[in-house]
Amino acid sequence: MTVQEYAEEMNFTVQDVLNKCKELGIKANSKDDLLDDDGIIMLDNTMNLMDTDEELSMEENDTLDEYVEDIMASSNVANSYKDERLSTEKVKKANKQENTSTNTNNKDFLKKKKQMYKNKEKLTSNNDHNVDDSVVLYKEAMTVQELADEMKVPGVELVKKLIGLGMMISLPQSIDFDTAEILVADYNKILKRAETQDISNFENFEIIDKEEDLVKRPPVITIMGHVDHGKTTLLDYIRNSHIAAGEAGGITQSIGAYQIDYNGEKLTFIDTPGHAAFTEMRARGASVTDIVIIIVSAEDGVMPQTKEAIDHAKAAGCPIVVAINKIDKPDANPDRIMQEMAMEGINPEEWGGEYPFVKISAKTGQGIPELMETLIAIAEVNDLKANPSRYATGTVIESRLDKSMGGVASILIQNGTLRIGDPIVVGTVHGRVRTMKSDLGKDIVEAGPSMPVEISGLSGNPGAGDRFMAFESEKEAREIAEKRAIEAKNQRNVTKTVSLDDLFASIQSGVKEINVVLKCDVRGSEEAVKNSLEKIDVEGVKIKVIRSGIGTITESDISLAQASNAIIIGFNVVPSNAIKDSAKQVGVELRLYTIIYKVVEEMEQAMKGMLDPEFEENILGNAEVRQLFKFSKVGTIAGSYVQDGVMKSNAQVRVIRDGVIIYDGKIGSLQREKDSVKEVKAGYECGITIEGYNDIKEGDIFQAYEMVEKKRV
Repeated sequence: MTVQEYAEEMNFTVQDVLNKCKELGIKANSKDDLLDDDGIIMLDNTMNLMDTDEELSMEENDTLDEYVEDIMASSNVANSYKDERLSTEKVKKANKQENTSTNTNNKDFLKKKKQMYKNKEKLTSNNDHNVDDSVVLYKEAMTVQELADEMKVPGVELVKKLIGLGMMISLPQSIDFDTAEILVADYNKILKRAETQDISNFENFEIIDKEEDLVKRPPVITIMGHVDHGKTTLLDYIRNSHIAAGEAGGITQSIGAYQIDYNGEKLTFIDTPGHAAFTEMRARGASVTDIVIIIVSAEDGVMPQTKEAIDHAKAAGCPIVVAINKIDKPDANPDRIMQEMAMEGINPEEWGGEYPFVKISAKTGQGIPELMETLIAIAEVNDLKANPSRYATGTVIESRLDKSMGGVASILIQNGTLRIGDPIVVGTVHGRVRTMKSDLGKDIVEAGPSMPVEISGLSGNPGAGDRFMAFESEKEAREIAEKRAIEAKNQRNVTKTVSLDDLFASIQSGVKEINVVLKCDVRGSEEAVKNSLEKIDVEGVKIKVIRSGIGTITESDISLAQASNAIIIGFNVVPSNAIKDSAKQVGVELRLYTIIYKVVEEMEQAMKGMLDPEFEENILGNAEVRQLFKFSKVGTIAGSYVQDGVMKSNAQVRVIRDGVIIYDGKIGSLQREKDSVKEVKAGYECGITIEGYNDIKEGDIFQAYEMVEKKRV
């Protein structure tokens, strides 16, 4: 923390702080000089005394003011102002009591802050790749020696193992990932690519924690549902507060994150203004939620936004709990809600399904204990853990610009601990945590995993869903923020969603799956197209219709497709130009059809392109070895006669002796009358060398072949 930052945080002038530093013997001569922890503690102790002196002066002034008021009140001149002055006196006394309470809170905060600095343990850097000794990081074009250094074993030992594998690779030569993985496995270690450890790309940054450092963390729960079905009222009851009273029309207008304590178990809730904000965070790559509550009114039933909430929750892959609200109403029909939800693929547990349903009244509190117990049980099953002993990482819930404080962000800490004074990068902006407030608005000095807080001190205004990471030094944070800003600018117009033309290139490993958003003209068409798509049977690849419905394509469809990396298929529907432009802008592909078999045909072709290619052998030709020529530099050259087909340089080749394959390798060189050539056709003589093989005899047959990709049928 610099002198200027300390002065701003403590509401002192820079000169006051510098004077006090000089008096205490703290090395600080300018506003940009850094203060160490010991210096901050010394300043806190002495500056607090200055605060106390000022408070006493204020009390003396108040006493004098009251004395003057007494004189004025007894004076004939002041009689006309008597009532007004007495009223003012009451206000001043109330303000004085409020100030006393505030000062007490400030003293408590400063005491905790001082204690934090005094007991501050060094957190583990997120850039520390060697936290887990069982993991070895592979860098591009890594040499054998570099791999040995990373594994902390002698390089010669790895060379011997390579020789045992039939590979002549020396210490300064590079080694590919697959070969390195074999070597690493011999030492019971795991090889990972270093690209996943690029600290500037912390969205994809893989943090490796030791099991003994992990502790249980509270679950993060998002409440979603149709407007006025009781999202905020439910959270309001759970928190035992009245946040809904301040919302326009009782409808949530912004995202709030709150943490509650239920029977000793902490739970963190995110209250969204709808599925749009939830999807916005997912579209930015933020996996924030552990559990989703979909709240449905027992009076109104499943509504359009309820269906959209189901689509988004399913696409996120989170456990879902259904809360049937307003069961205290006379028109409540929970059984109808369960039937309607089952039609949307959310089958209740009591019907043999996988989704728990809890009947509640957010107004009276009926059923809410059962809901809490259900959430805690799901959290236990998922075994949610984090490491509080490292610098914090997490996600922005919302942000705003404050004239006096600059960038202010509501954030959710997902791993590690965030402390006042920590340098931090949020999205493409950076700063140092100047203030930190809990969800109740109280000043705090540090926050751990799954805790929502509001921080200030940022250089700009990050977006919802932006990731953040805290660092050891402000210099490192600034450099990383600048690098991220440049990368963001370069990638601003790069599309990330999948298209039919590049499906095979897009999905390289794991379960191959095409996400589809389907919109049709009528219900009959929707069922027919959906069934046809889901019946396509291509090995290893399947279609997942994450949303289907009737009507034209909307912004909500584009938002879901963007977040889920999906293709939008429209059948007999025509989107507006605005929708087409919106899809193009975010890189979502729209495919429009009027004939069902065309939909199926194109999807089948795309899915076949996604499959790992099949190869078949194509025999190029055969050559008979008739004479051998041995040279010390090039090895054995086989004078051969091409019997049929063609021999090509660099082709795969088998050495066949008495009808048995004795070697399978590659043609090293092909010569015709002392000239190197690319191919020699049947009926001609040539000289052939085999890469890495010299045990050739006259009468051997060289069979040249190539592997050709086979088109799937």
